[in-house]
Amino acid sequence: MKITLILVGKTNDRLYAEGIDDYAKRINHYMPFNIKVIPDIKNSKSLNEEQQKTKEGELILKSIEDKSHVVLLDEHGKEMRSIELADWLGRKQAVTKHLIFVIGGPYGFSKAVYDRADDKLSLSRLTFSHQMVRLILAEQVYRACTIMKNEPYHHE
Repeated sequence: MKITLILVGKTNDRLYAEGIDDYAKRINHYMPFNIKVIPDIKNSKSLNEEQQKTKEGELILKSIEDKSHVVLLDEHGKEMRSIELADWLGRKQAVTKHLIFVIGGPYGFSKAVYDRADDKLSLSRLTFSHQMVRLILAEQVYRACTIMKNEPYHHE
């Protein structure tokens, strides 16, 4: 199985970008992992929230292959402990060729993107910046990989 992380807008903070790159390299030791950045919408200040979500949604949907399993990072998604995420990822690995995680823009996702999603995942009931969520998700995917291989990175 390969994993793609789709992001709306580039990671601006150098420290987050370096951390994300580090975890991406680590994950690639276990399975193919890449990051696809959807560029920020030009002239977004002239658009209302719905218009911006619609334009971002169109670009997100163009980046998704038909048979991919799509997981949105969403505040209303399912919360899991790291061990549960590892178990879930292991089960997906057995039946899915391409798993796509999507972190949306500042206003969330369009209805079309929600309609295409197979799952929704929440990292916490706390609110994090979009930049931080990218790093947290990358670390949790890496942690899940090490749990599946019974490696010592994760401690109970």
